[in-house]
Amino acid sequence: MRLDIAAQTDIGRRKSKNEDSCGVFRDDTPGLRLFDEGALLCVADGLGGHAGGEIASKLAVSIMRDILKLDPVPEPTDPTEVDERDAGPLPILRQAIQKANESIYQTNQDVVMQNLNSQEGKNRPMGTTLLSAIVTPKYLYVGNVGDSRCYLIRDGDIISVTEDHSWVDEQVKLGLMSKAEAATDRRKNIVTRCVGTHADITVDTYRWSIVPGDWLLLCTDGLVNMVPDRDIVKEFRRHGTAAEIAQRLVALANENGGKDNITVIAAAVSPAVPRLIILRLRSFLRRGGFTWKGMIALLAYGIACFAAGYLLHMFFPPA
Repeated sequence: MRLDIAAQTDIGRRKSKNEDSCGVFRDDTPGLRLFDEGALLCVADGLGGHAGGEIASKLAVSIMRDILKLDPVPEPTDPTEVDERDAGPLPILRQAIQKANESIYQTNQDVVMQNLNSQEGKNRPMGTTLLSAIVTPKYLYVGNVGDSRCYLIRDGDIISVTEDHSWVDEQVKLGLMSKAEAATDRRKNIVTRCVGTHADITVDTYRWSIVPGDWLLLCTDGLVNMVPDRDIVKEFRRHGTAAEIAQRLVALANENGGKDNITVIAAAVSPAVPRLIILRLRSFLRRGGFTWKGMIALLAYGIACFAAGYLLHMFFPPA
C-alpha cells in the first residue's frame, strides 16, 4: 500500500525543552515481521514537570518499535470469531504499551530507592502518554493511554477520534462540564491515565476501517489544545502533501500561542499517484521559490533555446 507520511515535532513557544517523542516505522524497517504492508506510527508526550519526561517518551517509542519483530496476527475470516478488542494486532499493541508501563514504572521505583538511600529529596515520577497505530491496507489498529489523540479524516471530515484520558474529558462525560467549557479550562492538561506512574494501566484500543484517500493524524495535546478540530479539518481540506499539512498544523499551533511541545504525524492512505506527484512537485517549487507561472516560463525558455540550437545546427552545420 502507498502511504505518504510525515512527522514533525516542535518545542513550541513556552517550553525550555521538548519532551515529546515520535516514531514512523514503515514496511522497509530492518527486521520487520509484524506486517507485509503498512506502517507503525507512535506519538508520546513526556509529562511536563516530571523527572525525565523526555526519557520516558523516548523509551516508550523504543519499546513499541520492538513489536515489529513479532510474527503477524491474521484477521479472522469470520468477524464473530473474536472479540473486537482482540482483532488483529490489538493484543500486541496492548501488551507492548503495558510493557512500556512496567519498564518506566520500575525505573521510577529504582530512582525512589536511590533517593532514599542517599537521603535526597524525592522527584516526581517520570511518565508519558503513548499513542500507537498500525496501518494496514484495510484497517487502522490503535492503542492509546493519555491525552495524545488520533483522528481518521475522510472527504474533509473527522469520522473517528480516540478518547482523551484527561480530567476535563471525564467531567464532560459525567455531565459536569460542557465541551466548550472543557476547551478553555485551565486544568485541561491534567491527565488521568499515563504510562509509567502506576504499576498497572488500562489501554484503550480501536480498530477502524480505512479506504484509499483517508487521512490519519496522530498528535500530542500541544496541537489539540492550541488548534480546535474545525481548524484542523480546514488544513486537511486545503490539501497538500503530508509534510505540508504537518508543517502547517505545527505553525498554526505556534501562532495560537504554542504553550506546549507540538508533535504531529500526518499520513495519507493510498493517495492517487498522479495527484501525489503533482502535490510533491508543487511543494518542491514552493521551497525553491518558484511559482507555476515561473516554471512554465522557464520551461518555455528551455524549449526556445533547444529550438534555436536545432535551427542553427540545421541551417549552419559545422564544417
